[in-house]
Amino acid sequence: MNYKSTRNSKNIVTPSQAILQGLATDGGLYVPESFPSFDLNWEILSQYTYQEMAHFILKPFLSDFSDEQLKRCIELAYDNKFDTEVIAPVVDIDVKHYHLELFHGSTIAFKDMALSILPHLMKTSAEINNNYNDILILTATSGDTGKAAMAGFSDVPGTKIIVFYPKGGVSSIQEQQMLTQTGDNTHVVSIVGNFDDAQTEVKNLFNDSVLRDELQSSDSQFSSANSMNIGRLVPQIVYYFYAYAQLVKQGKIDAGSEIDFSVPTGNFGNILAGYYAKRSGLPIGKLLCASNDNKVLYDFFQDGEYNRQRDFILTISPSMDILVSSNLERLVYHAVNEDSERLSDLMEQLDTKGHYTLTDEEQAHFSIFLSDYVTEAQTKEEINIVYRKTGYIMDTHTAVASRAWRNLNQEGLSTNPAVIVSTASPYKFPEAVLVALGVEAETLTDQELLDKLNELSNIPYPPAIEGLLEAERLHDTTIEVSDMREFVRSIAK
Repeated sequence: MNYKSTRNSKNIVTPSQAILQGLATDGGLYVPESFPSFDLNWEILSQYTYQEMAHFILKPFLSDFSDEQLKRCIELAYDNKFDTEVIAPVVDIDVKHYHLELFHGSTIAFKDMALSILPHLMKTSAEINNNYNDILILTATSGDTGKAAMAGFSDVPGTKIIVFYPKGGVSSIQEQQMLTQTGDNTHVVSIVGNFDDAQTEVKNLFNDSVLRDELQSSDSQFSSANSMNIGRLVPQIVYYFYAYAQLVKQGKIDAGSEIDFSVPTGNFGNILAGYYAKRSGLPIGKLLCASNDNKVLYDFFQDGEYNRQRDFILTISPSMDILVSSNLERLVYHAVNEDSERLSDLMEQLDTKGHYTLTDEEQAHFSIFLSDYVTEAQTKEEINIVYRKTGYIMDTHTAVASRAWRNLNQEGLSTNPAVIVSTASPYKFPEAVLVALGVEAETLTDQELLDKLNELSNIPYPPAIEGLLEAERLHDTTIEVSDMREFVRSIAK
């Protein structure tokens, strides 16, 4: 399998080359030339460990990796960094209602699922291509990618990583996780602006030919740890298959029957992985695209117009506070029958006019998707309702997906057994969760917040939280978006 750019279908690279580049040199995103057809024998697959499922799914997507290389990457990624041998357990919430917990890794967010393996995929990709360049990883984060990426790449030889995040746009725990990150090659910088500002400038830097040539002259190159990199995206396909296998093993569903997934969605990478799982044969009925008050994706699925010209709203689910969803480009590329010229024209409209609209024929491609948006009040209400009914506490992003599924289920639109994709531990957003549960949390310190959440949930402190608040802050830089380029140049020297 090879990968081609959304902006130029003749720009074709191998899997390892796509991972090393991160973004295509023409400004596009790499997509698979085709999708594999798996022999889905669920009697066998239901007995697979997460590591075995990862090898089964990733093998055709990473076709220039040898079996030995791929297995080594998987073994190094999915080890005791996770607090459960299951890695990504599916838990019962109610009848035909389950949560896929993706927060058992070292930074208690779903980004660990892919960012635990990306450094090993990138290192192996360099070996495959006899590439001895130093790799400078640029990443914009809305809260979780940054910490998970830095944790994965910390002190990895031949790499440097710079993470940009919006000042005031992440939770205090998320910020503390990033600012205390160790590693001589890690750099985290807050910017005056929002996530979209950071992500747009990161893309501009990738596409800056002068800067790229400067790096090349010093035997360096850019790559990305965002889900724009297929090395981030493809490993996320694994847990959709693994969730299905667990439900078969537990006798919750019959092999071959359809299930729905509800996904809290911001940059569209997580739900796109579900779409790619569907294209690869997984029996998914519907993918529920759950938005918060920044409902640009909800509006898009309603009428086919993507319009980023709206107010940016800071919410209690900050990792979803995004108005320019980068990975949607991949889905739109498939919707326009992989017509690069049409796709490029739409992206140009988005850049220059702030919006674009698909034709009715192109919109018909989205029949697998349902969408809903959930207000901040509804998010809090959902946390409270589920806790009072079941004793289960979820974070503010998972609650958006849970409420969206509940709404669509009541409307008769999502009737299959449903898996809520649970993207973060409630310990990541303790104040918002406690307020939702009726606790007067506004005056509590971070430690008091964590202690109170521990008392109510009976969930042990994750290793990621132990000692976090006492850890020394090692990074303390805030810059304007216009200064990001010079900061990157200073680190690249």
